[in-house]
Amino acid sequence: MATSDNIDPSTPVGEDVPEQPISVPDSGDTGESGKLKMIVQLVKKCLGVKDIAAMRLSLPASLLEPIPNLEYWHYLDRPDLFAAINDSDDPFERMLAVLRFTFSKDLKFIKGKVCKPYNSVLGEHFRSHWDVIPVSYPSDPNQPPIHHLYVSPPSTESPSSSWLHGPATHSMPDVAHPAFSESASIKSGKSAFSGFSFMSRGHSATAKSTPATSPELVETNLDAGMSNLSLANDQSSAAVDLLETDETAADKPRVRIAYLTEQVSHHPPISAFYAVCPSRKVEMSGIDQISAKVSGTTLRVMPGSFNKGIFVRITGEPGEGETYHITHPVASVNGLLRGSFYVTVGDSTIITCSGGKDGQKLRAIIDYKEESWLGRAQFLCEGVIHTYNPTETVHEEWTRVKHVPRDRVLAVFDGSWRHKIRWKRVDAPDSEYATLIDLSMLHVVPKVVRPLEKQLPNESRKLWENVTSRLLRKEYSEATKHKLAIEQKQRDDAAERKRKGAKFVPRYFDPDISSGVPSLTEEGRKAVEDELKEPAEHKIEDESDASPPGEASDA
Repeated sequence: MATSDNIDPSTPVGEDVPEQPISVPDSGDTGESGKLKMIVQLVKKCLGVKDIAAMRLSLPASLLEPIPNLEYWHYLDRPDLFAAINDSDDPFERMLAVLRFTFSKDLKFIKGKVCKPYNSVLGEHFRSHWDVIPVSYPSDPNQPPIHHLYVSPPSTESPSSSWLHGPATHSMPDVAHPAFSESASIKSGKSAFSGFSFMSRGHSATAKSTPATSPELVETNLDAGMSNLSLANDQSSAAVDLLETDETAADKPRVRIAYLTEQVSHHPPISAFYAVCPSRKVEMSGIDQISAKVSGTTLRVMPGSFNKGIFVRITGEPGEGETYHITHPVASVNGLLRGSFYVTVGDSTIITCSGGKDGQKLRAIIDYKEESWLGRAQFLCEGVIHTYNPTETVHEEWTRVKHVPRDRVLAVFDGSWRHKIRWKRVDAPDSEYATLIDLSMLHVVPKVVRPLEKQLPNESRKLWENVTSRLLRKEYSEATKHKLAIEQKQRDDAAERKRKGAKFVPRYFDPDISSGVPSLTEEGRKAVEDELKEPAEHKIEDESDASPPGEASDA
C-alpha cells in the first residue's frame, strides 16, 4: 500500500500551523467554462508537488458541492450489506459477505461524478444512522442475498473474463457521460482529505422516501438533497423506479447502523470513524487520510501513512472474535484538463480475516486490471479467496492474484467493479459461476441525520449551514465569505493554542491513531449510544429479534 512519504506515523497529529493557504482566485464566471479555468489554475499550482493532500488550498465556493467532507465519505453506501457480514455460520460465506460489502461500500463512485466537498476543520464531527430492512437469502446458497431497499432492475452486460480462462468483450458506459442515474437526490459519504470526491446527481424519487431529516435549505425528498452544481458534463438517463420495500418485507424490523466521525488533525488532514450495528454484532473503524499527486492530466490518490485500511470486527456469534482488515486500492481521477472527470482503480485490495476460532484463516485479493491508454476504461477486476496459516508470514508476499499458489485457492471471482461480479469455487468439481453482487441494480441508501436545531456548533451540517444555504441559492460570493470566515477562525484557534502552548485533543476519539484503529473516548461512546437511541419510524431489531445465522428465505 502506498503511503505519504512526508509524514511519520509516530508523529503526534492534530497540531495546526496558523499560515495562509494557497488560494485559487474566483474567475467570476460560474458557468462550466469558468469552473474549468479555475480547475486548470489549480492543476498548475499542484504540478510537481509531492503530496497535494498536505497542501493548504483555499478554493472558491463555486467549485464546491454543498456537502461537508465528513458527511460525504463513510463506506456505508449499502449499510444492509455491512449489517449482513455476520449472518452466516460458515466462515467462507462470511468472507463472501465481506467481499460484497467491499464492492458496495463506495457505490457513490459508480453512481456519481467527481466533485469537491468542503474541507473539514479541526474538531469538526458528524454523526448519523441508517434504519434498513435486513437482506434475506434465497434457497440457493450460491445466489446473492436479496435486497429490499433502493434497488432497481439489473442491467445487462456480457460476462467478464476469468483469470483461469480467456478474455471476453465488455460493453461499458462512456465514462465521461454515464448512462445511469439516481432516481432520488442523495448525499452520502465521508472524506478526510482535501482532494476531489464524488457525488450523485439527483432526480425526484418515484418511490416512498426516507423521512426528511435534513435542514430545510436542502431538498427534503430524501434525507439529504443534492444541488445542480456540477464540475463535469452529466447526461444521465431518465429517472428509474427504486424499490424501497415490498409486501413481504414491509413489516420486518429494521436494523440500525450508527456512525460517528471526527476530524482529528488538520495538517495533515486526518479523520477517525466508527460504525456499529449492535443487533448483528458487527462494527467498523479506521482512519481516513490520503496522499495525492498530479501526474499529467491525472490525479493519483493513495492511502496516507496513518490510513491502514478498514477494520471490521465481529463481536458476537457466529463469527465472534473475527477481524477483517480491508486495504485501500489506488484511485486515479482522469480527464482533469478536459473537465470530464472519471475514476479508475488500480493496484489491489486485500481482505485478511484474523482472530476467531483456531486453525486456517481466509484471505481475499481483489486485483484491479490496469487500464489501457487507448480506448475507454473497462473497470475490470479479478480475485481469489484462499487459505493461509496465521502462524506463518509467507502469505504477506501474496499481493496479487498470480502470487497465490493454486492449492491454496478456494474460489475465484471476476467482472466489472462498476457492474457485476461473478464467482465460483475451484475446490468443488461441479461448481458453476454465480453472481456475487450486481452493482448495477443497487443505489445509495440515504442516511438519517438529526435536525440542525439539535446539532452542536462544530457538527458538520450546523458548522457549514451558511455556506450550504448560499451554494444552493447560487450566491457564490456570499458562500465564499462564510467559507473564508470558518477557515480564518480555524487559523485563529490554532494561533491561540500555539500562544498558550496547548495541543488539540479530539473529543470523540483517542489521540493515538498510530495503529490505524481508532478508539472511542467516553464521549465518543455516548455519542454513538445517543445515535442508536434516536427515534425511529419503524420497529428496530434488537439482538433477540435477529434471525438465526444462515437462515434462508424463499423471498
